[in-house]
Amino acid sequence: MSTLAKAMSMFRLAVVQMQVTSVKADNLSRARRLVKEAAGQGGQVVLLPECFNSPYGTSFFPSYAERIPGESSQMLSEAAKENKVYLVGGSIPEEDGGKLYNSCTVFGPDGQLILKHRKIHLFDIDVPGKIRFQESETLSPGSSLSVFETPFCKVGVGICYDMRFAELAQLYSRKGCQLLVYPGAFNMTTGPAHWELLQRGRALDNQVYVATASPARDETASYVAWGHSTVVNPWGEVISKAGPEEAVIYADIDLQFLADIRQQIPITAQRRNDIYAVTSTQEGTS
Repeated sequence: MSTLAKAMSMFRLAVVQMQVTSVKADNLSRARRLVKEAAGQGGQVVLLPECFNSPYGTSFFPSYAERIPGESSQMLSEAAKENKVYLVGGSIPEEDGGKLYNSCTVFGPDGQLILKHRKIHLFDIDVPGKIRFQESETLSPGSSLSVFETPFCKVGVGICYDMRFAELAQLYSRKGCQLLVYPGAFNMTTGPAHWELLQRGRALDNQVYVATASPARDETASYVAWGHSTVVNPWGEVISKAGPEEAVIYADIDLQFLADIRQQIPITAQRRNDIYAVTSTQEGTS
């Protein structure tokens, strides 16, 4: 392998697990500072957490919601350009046409918006005695897959609850994605039970890298995030993981390692497309 090819088969991913407060301006300045820190440590693709500019909760979404472009997306654009990184901007509550969405924007090193992903699967759960949460009380779902290109690889985007749906990850893999990113905020019930398990499952099933970015844990919040932002490799191994507190974690993504695994266990070629298929009915980048 040539030196250039080898260099392009490796890149550094930085995952920002930040403390989110009720003060939007503080959240934006903190995110900007942490993106700069991540880039300073060699991060070329930087991932922020779900709902990084606002407390997480249906009572907060309407008051913190913005249009895109808007204040938060402008900061992300500037941070991506200043630090020359691909910036996956976690998610923010977005207002559009009288509806609210949980939306992730991605910016390139030139500061240009590459895509906007609206959370497809709304987090409506009810675990008796533990947690009930209904995003659909205020949010509307997105309806499109979201894939963007970097010089290194294609990246598929989901938000939190999207990770529970294996079909979405399969479709991203079939579209050529080698990295799946999920800004997410699992809670103290589902976090310890399923957070890492789901990531390892998605990575192993599809022979891809999977990265998640959570807000740091705040025990005083109305919704307490599990934290533990994680990066998993295509062998299903956790290669980087945060604790509950604010942190930036790093992972060197090795696409040659991914290619070797796909060659050694060639599940893509062995799929029985004559018996079953997973197909998408909607295309686009909203």
